[in-house]
Amino acid sequence: MRHPNVPESLEGWWILHRLFSFDRLSWDRLPEAERAEITGEAVAAFESLKNSNDADVSLAQLLGHKADLMLTHYSRDFDGLAHAQMVIDKLRLSEYLMAASSYVSVLELGMYDATAKIHATMAQSEHKPHSPEWNAAFDKLVVEAGNAPHFGGRLWARVPQRRYVCFYPMDKKRGESVNWYTLPFEERARLMMDHGKIGRSYHGLVTQVISGSIGFDEYEWGVDLYSDDPMVFKKLIYEMRFDEASSKYGEFGDFFSGVQFSLDQLRTYLDGTGVPALNVLQPAHA
Repeated sequence: MRHPNVPESLEGWWILHRLFSFDRLSWDRLPEAERAEITGEAVAAFESLKNSNDADVSLAQLLGHKADLMLTHYSRDFDGLAHAQMVIDKLRLSEYLMAASSYVSVLELGMYDATAKIHATMAQSEHKPHSPEWNAAFDKLVVEAGNAPHFGGRLWARVPQRRYVCFYPMDKKRGESVNWYTLPFEERARLMMDHGKIGRSYHGLVTQVISGSIGFDEYEWGVDLYSDDPMVFKKLIYEMRFDEASSKYGEFGDFFSGVQFSLDQLRTYLDGTGVPALNVLQPAHA
């Protein structure tokens, strides 16, 4: 992006959320040996996607009527999401999973502060604006900004291994009287800085994964929250509702929440013999 009103961003994993309803009664009518065989096939498929530097997979049991199971796929390229979707759809388990919803996005780190500094620097450049040399210098500054310590390894971090998960999509309002995109860049940057302070105050309590979905799905962003305490979701989101960036300009889709579990716990989930566990040796905090 080169327009001075458009904030730069860095992108990482492509992300596909798939949400399913599970026909548990039909599953329960299958012979035990057949359930075990189907489950083993599914676990092997999930592990083949997860055990790679180019992909990751997580499973979550959702609460409420909107969906029962959420699969979150990470891929280093867009085609990888298509591959993961086909792998899952070919499983015999898919006969018992009915699509409830889905979401396509790409992990995104916003750079409001860095964008202002980059444009200020380029205003002093000797190169003609938008010439190949100017663009190359601009891109170099974006890359350098992306290497800042506070970005860390967030672009390619794997799915956070924390027990509870909350996912929701959101937009910024663009109506006739209230329109985020007609605000001056400096005002949007200020609002996002204030908004970010709230999230940072929950450091260690919640891991946030923000993904951009403009051009890929109905809303503009997808938000994944991971925590060891589900009450944190309520506290964080409620506090953010009082922030102007949300209270005046935010619009939200459906919220989905539940418990994340390990792949080897799939049989426990499918057979309903207990709440499937998340086996983590060292919980990841961010």
